Amino acid sequence: MTVLQPPRALGNRAAASRGHRFDKNSAIPEAPIASAEPTGHPVRLARPGETDDRESRPARDTTTTITRTGTPGIGGITATGPGHPLPTPLLATNRVGQHVRVPKTAELVAAHLRRQIVRGELQEGDALPPEAVLMEQFGVSRPTLREAFRVLESEALISVRRGAHGGARVHTPNGDVAARYTALVLEHRHTTLADIHTAHTHLEPTAIRLLATTATDHTLTTLTAHLTATDHALTTPTPDPTDIHTRHLRFHTLLLDTTTNHTLTMITSMLRHILDATTPDTPTPIPDLPTLRHQHTTHHQLLTHLTQHDPDAAETLWRHHLTTTPHTPHQPTTPLDLLGE
Repeated sequence: MTVLQPPRALGNRAAASRGHRFDKNSAIPEAPIASAEPTGHPVRLARPGETDDRESRPARDTTTTITRTGTPGIGGITATGPGHPLPTPLLATNRVGQHVRVPKTAELVAAHLRRQIVRGELQEGDALPPEAVLMEQFGVSRPTLREAFRVLESEALISVRRGAHGGARVHTPNGDVAARYTALVLEHRHTTLADIHTAHTHLEPTAIRLLATTATDHTLTTLTAHLTATDHALTTPTPDPTDIHTRHLRFHTLLLDTTTNHTLTMITSMLRHILDATTPDTPTPIPDLPTLRHQHTTHHQLLTHLTQHDPDAAETLWRHHLTTTPHTPHQPTTPLDLLGE
């Protein structure tokens, strides 16, 4: 009688290399481990009760292959397939670098001084050190320093006077420079005065509405003092219409200056500056005294609404005031003209 010997156990390492898994209590190998390599087609799991109708449908490749890239500078995982085009390697197209502009030394000097002015480290009217001192501090030549000065002069951040008692003086940024450039852009686009006035009459009442909700005691005191001085000017035996009109314009400026929203204040002030700086063929006439008195009464009514913190009444009153007060005698199609002939 022949006795069959059981198969000799294989070493775990050798079996693992053949894809077999062993039970520690048995020398007989179990089923091979499924390969981790992709099978070439997606695996679809059917829900309970669902029939597999893949045989009746045309094959469609909806697989997405996930690969890990090893190209320097392109780390991470890349998905390719429908909806995921294969990216072009940067090194293969020689697109790793791009043109870099090195700023001129004068631009760096101007940027340093501009930063000090904008941040308030240099105040309005401050005199910059002499050229010789600045040349030593920045380590630049005289032509380079003067080029930096010209850049800042074009931005109205400094003014330079030549001579023995000259030098560079600091000017803090204001909206006049922005208004002048904005006016040039509008004039280039053939903008009419009516267009600018319409924008102004829509923005300024919004600023007044905001002021009615945020007006402080100091703001109300300032406005009251200004209107009181105008009262005295109107009660003189012979009021000067030009002086009264100037006071009314000043009241408008005070209203915008006291608004807490700086962005809204800047935009409305720019529009007002453009309207005031227009150079028409015929100057805007000064209103007569009855019109000036009526406008002054409207200003007092607005101050009452501001004191009561009534934004609806303040906005409505001021919008009506701006739309009914004649600002320019021009036709709606009159173009903006700041340059003249």
